[in-house]
Amino acid sequence: MRILVTGGAGFIASHVADAFVAAGHDVAILDDLSSGRRENLNPKARFYQVDVQDAAVADVFQRERPEVLCHHAAQMDVRRSVADPMFDARVNIVGLLNLLEQGRQHGLRRVLFASTGGAIYGEQDVFPAPETHKTEPLSPYGVAKLASERYLFFYSATYGVSYAALRYANVYGPRQNPHGEAGVVAIFTEKLLRGEQPVINGDGTQTRDYVYVADLVRANLAALQADFTGAVNLGTGIETDVNALFRLLVPLCGSTAAERHGPAKVGEQRRSVIDNALAQRVLGWRPEVTLETGLRQTVEFFRQRVRS
Repeated sequence: MRILVTGGAGFIASHVADAFVAAGHDVAILDDLSSGRRENLNPKARFYQVDVQDAAVADVFQRERPEVLCHHAAQMDVRRSVADPMFDARVNIVGLLNLLEQGRQHGLRRVLFASTGGAIYGEQDVFPAPETHKTEPLSPYGVAKLASERYLFFYSATYGVSYAALRYANVYGPRQNPHGEAGVVAIFTEKLLRGEQPVINGDGTQTRDYVYVADLVRANLAALQADFTGAVNLGTGIETDVNALFRLLVPLCGSTAAERHGPAKVGEQRRSVIDNALAQRVLGWRPEVTLETGLRQTVEFFRQRVRS
């Protein structure tokens, strides 16, 4: 298949692009390198340094004519979305529409969309949350992901472009950027390996559903071929609080750091965990990497990078 991967120099999408190339697909990558890294780019994929909002997207679609759009490029900072919701909407909503409009004019058949399994539900009533859970996002970032899913439904119903909105849980693993709006695993790991003291926000009992990036790669490969249109959760269904995560990371990093707590983040979601039963049915997918194994592999990646 001809596949265009947006955000393919970033954390998750670079792993996905690697898997598509390894599976024999014809892959092009679009990334503006605002947060992605050139070293993450697969050398066998064609690369376009283009912002998803730019008119140059039309040239990429005219040249590549992808059958599949795997869309991961995003403004992913929840706090920035609160501070500047217009910027968030331009990147995450208008950027998507720019891609979809070009896609429908150039033979696009399917979209794999990196949605969110945390921010889209807001404060949960059911644990773990199924896809039928109410969607009451508490940030413009979550609102944009929900709006994007609605636009994907429109393009599917009107133009026949099928889609899978992949509602990711909290993703961690190699290549995650520990700076900016990063996941707590990457932040804690780099600090512990450098002998610095991580700070746990609040009491540390807030929970998340941590899913290893390699498991999400398998889900993208499955979604590529699946006869399924709609939203699907991709998580472990297991809650882990930040204190427990810290205690797992300390010995893996060879650290003796004690828990240190700081002020809680205003508006931070207390519990987030998603049900993956639908993914098992429609994608034949379930997570295979345990948290302990995934953390060990992540720490080893960061250890090599700190040494270099």
